[in-house]
Amino acid sequence: MVTEAGLQPILAILSGGFSGFSLGLIGGGGSVLAVPLLIYFVGISDPHMAIGTSALAVALNAFANLLPHARAGHVRWRSAMIFGAFGVLGAYGGSTLGKLLDGQKLLFLFAVVMMAVAVVMSRPRAAGLAQPECRTWSCFIPIVATGLVVGGLSGFFGIGGGFLIVPGLVFSTGMPLIEAIGTSLFAVGAFGLTTAGNYALSGLIDWSIAAFFIAGGVAGGWGGMLLAKRLSKTHRMLNLVFAVMVFAVGLYVLFKNLNAFW
Repeated sequence: MVTEAGLQPILAILSGGFSGFSLGLIGGGGSVLAVPLLIYFVGISDPHMAIGTSALAVALNAFANLLPHARAGHVRWRSAMIFGAFGVLGAYGGSTLGKLLDGQKLLFLFAVVMMAVAVVMSRPRAAGLAQPECRTWSCFIPIVATGLVVGGLSGFFGIGGGFLIVPGLVFSTGMPLIEAIGTSLFAVGAFGLTTAGNYALSGLIDWSIAAFFIAGGVAGGWGGMLLAKRLSKTHRMLNLVFAVMVFAVGLYVLFKNLNAFW
C-alpha cells in the first residue's frame, strides 16, 4: 500500500499500537506482524528497511515489557544471559545473511514463517517441568545450542522470535512457562538490538518511523495487558483467532511474492 509521507507517522503509531496490543493481550504474535504492517500499511517499500526498523521497535518494546516481569520475579537471569549471549551471535550471523538475500525472496520465506508461527500459536503451550536454575556446565549445553539456532532465525527474519524462544527455554531449561515468558523478553530485546544494529550499519532503519511505531507499541501493550486480565477465561479463543489472522496475513504476503523464486 502506497501512502503519502504525511500519513506515515499516524499509520506507524496505529501499526505499533496493534502490534503492542496483541503482545499484551495474548503474549505473542505481534512482532511477526510488524514487517508486513510496515510494508503494506505504513508504506515502507524496501523489505530490508522494514525488517531493520521492525527489529529496533520490537527490541525496545520487549525491554519495556521486561520490567514488570522482572519485578514479579519471572526472569531467570543466569539462563537469560547465557541464552541471550549465544543467541546474539546467531542473530548477527542470521541478520548478515538476511541482508544479502533479495528482498522479495526474503518476504516469501517470511510468509512461510508467519504461517508456521500461526500453527504454533494455535497449539496449547506446555507448562514446563519447574526444574531449578541451571548451575552446571552440562546443563548449559542445550541452552547454548538452542540460543544459537533461535537467535539465527530471529536475526535472519528480523522478528522477535518469542514464539520460538519461549518453547526453546522450556525445552532447554525445564523452567515453568511464566518464567520462560519473562526470560524470553530479555532474549527478544537482545536479538532485536543485534539485528537492528547490523541493519543500521547498512543504513536500513527508518528512525522516525521506528519512533512512532515504538510509541504506539508501548501504549498498545499497556492496553492489551489491561484487557487480558478481564478476558483471561477466553484467552485460548483469542489465541486461536489471532493465529488465524497471522496465517491469513502470511498467505497474503506469500501471494504477493509468489514469483520470488521463478
